[in-house]
Amino acid sequence: MARSALLNVMVGAAEKAGRNLARDFGEVENLQVSRKGPADFVSKADMRAEEIVHAELSRARPSYGFLMEEGGEIKGEDGQHRWIIDPLDGTTNFLHGIPIFCVSIALERQGELVAGVIYNPVTDELFTAERGRGAYVNDRRRMRVSARTDLADCVVATGLPFLGQGNHPRALAEIQPLMGRVAGIRRAGSAAIDIAWVAAGRYDGYWEHDLNAWDMAAGIVLVREAGGFATDVTGGERPHHTKSIVVGNEA
Repeated sequence: MARSALLNVMVGAAEKAGRNLARDFGEVENLQVSRKGPADFVSKADMRAEEIVHAELSRARPSYGFLMEEGGEIKGEDGQHRWIIDPLDGTTNFLHGIPIFCVSIALERQGELVAGVIYNPVTDELFTAERGRGAYVNDRRRMRVSARTDLADCVVATGLPFLGQGNHPRALAEIQPLMGRVAGIRRAGSAAIDIAWVAAGRYDGYWEHDLNAWDMAAGIVLVREAGGFATDVTGGERPHHTKSIVVGNEA
């Protein structure tokens, strides 16, 4: 896959932040035995990753705006372009030494998502997509959503609310009717990676409520460029504006 200059900028930022996260991830296990625990360390790792991404993208496109998990929204002089960034999606996994987390970067142009990058620095898997140019893993394999059409053959994923967060009764009500109809239900702990894995055909579908734009923006581009659909739970075409998402193949 030949990357555009724009995608090169995004990949470079994700990989630079990812290298720092991978180094910090190697320290988390050592901190598990401390009385204070690694939570403060991980929070600082998250902030460092965001600072790296912000600096790299600002250098390349100084007029673009930002929407970031830690830094919030920064208006750009351009007014038409906005980077949407999650510097560490899967923080709880990172905190517990589970190697499922990523850097996620999307570009929004006039309200429409046009490019996305998701990078897991531990597995060294890089998922990339640009509107109209397809979606790829590590620049080598073009991604397609799965072709399965029977729910009994499908593995689907979701997110689950946790202590003090989310609508627990709704989550149980949605999972219960699926349990007896699918081959399996998964919860990996990173929305961005869950969506990327749908684009790669590993999962057949994914849904979740109460997400933020930075959790899903890059993944939406991946899924659509891999031939799948991405909507909110009502069928709306801009899920990153409405906090819920459903992705899968057309069947």
